[in-house]
Amino acid sequence: MTEPGTTLDPTPPAGTRGRAAAARATGRGTVPTSPAIVLLCLVLVELSSGVTQGFLGPLLKGLTSTLHVTVADLNWISVANLLASVAFTPVLSRLGDLHGHRRILRWNLALVLAGSVLVGLSRSFGLLLVGSVLQGAFAGFFPLLVGILRNRGTAQQNRRGISVMVAALVAGLALGTVASGLIAQFVAQPTAALWVPAAAVSLALVVTWPLLPESADRPGGRTDWWGALLLCTGLVALMLALGQGGSPGWEWTSPKTLGCLVGGLLVTALWVRVELRTAEPVMDVRLFRRRNVVVVSVVTVTFSSCMLGLLVANPVFLGTSPAEAGYGLGLAPLATAFALLPNMLALVVGALLAPALARRISDRRTLVTGSLLMAAGNLATFAWHTSLVPYLVFTAVVGLGSGLLQHSTRTLAVEAVPHDQTSVGSGINELLINVGGSLGAAVVLSVFAAETTAGHQLPAESAYTHAWLLCTVVSLAGALIGLLYRHHRDAAPSPTAAP
Repeated sequence: MTEPGTTLDPTPPAGTRGRAAAARATGRGTVPTSPAIVLLCLVLVELSSGVTQGFLGPLLKGLTSTLHVTVADLNWISVANLLASVAFTPVLSRLGDLHGHRRILRWNLALVLAGSVLVGLSRSFGLLLVGSVLQGAFAGFFPLLVGILRNRGTAQQNRRGISVMVAALVAGLALGTVASGLIAQFVAQPTAALWVPAAAVSLALVVTWPLLPESADRPGGRTDWWGALLLCTGLVALMLALGQGGSPGWEWTSPKTLGCLVGGLLVTALWVRVELRTAEPVMDVRLFRRRNVVVVSVVTVTFSSCMLGLLVANPVFLGTSPAEAGYGLGLAPLATAFALLPNMLALVVGALLAPALARRISDRRTLVTGSLLMAAGNLATFAWHTSLVPYLVFTAVVGLGSGLLQHSTRTLAVEAVPHDQTSVGSGINELLINVGGSLGAAVVLSVFAAETTAGHQLPAESAYTHAWLLCTVVSLAGALIGLLYRHHRDAAPSPTAAP
């Protein structure tokens, strides 16, 4: 851990070894990189991540007719994207800790750009799905950036930096949503909006390639590819079974569904066994012996399953006309984009307020407060969703709770692990965000598929009300789990603590 009082731009130590370390840290010889430039790079990368995740919202309703698919089919874009994130996150995080966070981030950005180009070229559902899978590598951005940040600042500076990164991420979500909504509304070819993420990621790659500093700590070492393969295979098999379960050909008792469920569990169990015997694991499962790691991990899964599980459902509800389906708010793509903004802006506010709130009421109470706000907002939406203004207010309450949890879980996940596993600790949290999101999207997919009449593209209204009610229950469970968080001063020493 960096010593107290260290700034974001520490003075290089004397001597040849010190100059070499400084050169590695800045990535530009012996010339230090200013904190403002570091912050600019962090913001640009997270903005591009947010744009990539948020641009599809206003387009979803139109894509049902353009690509000739159902809403349940479109939910697979979210599921596939999240499954890919599950696969990419542990590998990219570990590579960053071993070989340099900036070095891996550059290739990470290039991979997401490749996927974004495929999305821009998409005129079929299959190509759009492939591009979305490659875009899932954006999950590596946050842990790699946290690795750079933690190597250059104090604990308090890191908390503020993570707060800004979360705010930039959500600002990117809003920017992507509005940009694609404007294009879909006013450009003759609405599919032109599919190029929005490619533009954002290109800008981030071009600007950060020469400017972003490298981490000074690059121990090198062996990458546990076998462990990474086992982890990715196990999790993807489980998510596939949960996502497809209940759909035609994937009945819960079918061989395919049961095979994926049982096979995924067995492979994941094998991965745990292998990692416990590996000197340099891709993800140290011993970290889960720490009480706070477990608590933060479970809260992460609960809030992300609600936040990402409704990523497709809410925009489609906004764009559905009551005359067409008997429910919905009947908004055009651009109006849908603006209707999603209150939730996003509230999320930014929550993320920026979280550090100060945690200092005032404690990390534990911040976790509980965020979960309770999400529960209250979803319950209110379940009860009153026929008018636009109440809907916007209630989703903003959900966003405020999400912002508190976005910052708190990401910060606490990093602080709970040794310094040399910074990206891995952040990667575990990002992985769990995506696992939770995959679970939430899979459950919503199952609900929507079960409540969509054959021959219809839109589900019954009960699909939405059931989804909001489920999110209420899950958020309340997250609040209860958050009560188990132990303040650092009360925590017992961990058997896996860094020396």
